[in-house]
Amino acid sequence: MLYLVGLGLGDAKDITVKGLEAVRRCRRVYLEAYTSVLTVGKEALEEFYGKELILADREMVEQEADSLLKEADACDVAFLVVGDPFGATTHSDLVLRAVKLGIPYKVIHNASIMNAVGCCGLQLYNFGETVSIVFWTDTWKPESFFDKIEKNRQNGMHTLCLLDIKVKEQSLENLIKGRKVYEPPRYMSVNQAAEQLLAIIQNRRLQGEKPEITENTICVGLARVGALDEKIASGTLQQMSTVELGAPLHSLIVTGTMHPLELEMLKLFSVDSSSLENNAF
Repeated sequence: MLYLVGLGLGDAKDITVKGLEAVRRCRRVYLEAYTSVLTVGKEALEEFYGKELILADREMVEQEADSLLKEADACDVAFLVVGDPFGATTHSDLVLRAVKLGIPYKVIHNASIMNAVGCCGLQLYNFGETVSIVFWTDTWKPESFFDKIEKNRQNGMHTLCLLDIKVKEQSLENLIKGRKVYEPPRYMSVNQAAEQLLAIIQNRRLQGEKPEITENTICVGLARVGALDEKIASGTLQQMSTVELGAPLHSLIVTGTMHPLELEMLKLFSVDSSSLENNAF
């Protein structure tokens, strides 16, 4: 059996009882290590689960999936995913490979950023399409996610923005030379995401457009959702470019039309209450 087990969003204890029982009876346990991170390291998980974990990076999951599934037809193998196995990043490819090999699978769900963002008080039913904001480079500055945020806002919907994670990335030079040298991990902050959105707004204005989203659009910054030191801040997009939320992982919400109850909740986390009063509608 192949088990796909969600670990939740905080630390080692966020795994479900059902998930923990599955992990403890598996012969091999892989930890997916490239789409998200917990607030604790691999060693803390191993101590709590009582199992040795094998780190599975993107390369292993995408290119060596057959080795991951090896023997899963004869013994139990677990694939651990921060959040939910089918939350922000799906692992359908692994399931399809298992089915093709005749290996039965079971999914054990857990909390994901996709539903945990409700902690800020915005109603999940009022969210539109989720977008990813990627790190810009000197030569690559995509803006397609901005169009999706605008479309959501035109429909009165909020937008959850998942922020880029760079783990085990290679520089162009090392990639070309075939050197297995990796850059230090990078995690996009709410500040960086807000700065990129502000830059796009300026670009659009220079092109004669009137963006649906402005410096005064109400946004919500979230950090380490589900952890003991979870942090939430609400305010304008401009304020999100300077707010201090600390260590990763961060997420950003661009609001749409707000119900009075949603607005009342956001006031609990406001950087400056007057900005909410003036710009909410």
